[in-house]
Amino acid sequence: MKKTAVAALIIFIVSLTAFSQQSKGEDPQRERVRDNSSEKTAAKNGNKRDVGTGRGMDWGKGKSPRVLPLDNPYRLAGRRDVILKAVADVMRDRKLILDEAASKPAEGILVSQPYRFIKGAVVSQSELGRYADVPSSTTRGWTQGRYTITVEVQPIDGSNANVSVNAKIEGRSDGATGAEWATLPSLGVAEDEFLAALIEKVTGSAPPGRALSPEP
Repeated sequence: MKKTAVAALIIFIVSLTAFSQQSKGEDPQRERVRDNSSEKTAAKNGNKRDVGTGRGMDWGKGKSPRVLPLDNPYRLAGRRDVILKAVADVMRDRKLILDEAASKPAEGILVSQPYRFIKGAVVSQSELGRYADVPSSTTRGWTQGRYTITVEVQPIDGSNANVSVNAKIEGRSDGATGAEWATLPSLGVAEDEFLAALIEKVTGSAPPGRALSPEP
């Protein structure tokens, strides 16, 4: 009688272990069945709801819209002499000094002296690269950056004019042979910033999609 009870107990334990292993093996299969739903597309997780949501993650939601550059030349309402005065005011506000020798006000051209927008013992390529296309292959050690603004105002009629803004971007490197300035391709950022400030000065409001600039 005792041997029979022991044998029955062993059979019960073996059966319970086998049932437990079988139950564990069913979960991954059920998971695959749920995951292989025909409703699943690139934007949906199908019937699988334990990760994300039905449409997946939207990484673009809430990002600030990209600000498009202004037209350059830009058509601006106003007489040429009024716009030229505004150009001189904006240069002063932005700490640019008018180069009277290079400027030709009678022809509607005002030129600033070179403005050093960054300087230091070592200037990173990313800092200089905000305004210029800096070659990644260069071995120069940049120490300064400057730009020169040239504004040309050409009248269209008595009350409108085309305003062109150009910037000459230069980077300086100091080596064994001395200091050397190199002209770099402009990215158009310096031109766009100046033009936006000029439009605000003439019209009293920022260009569409731009915030008002802070008081200098």
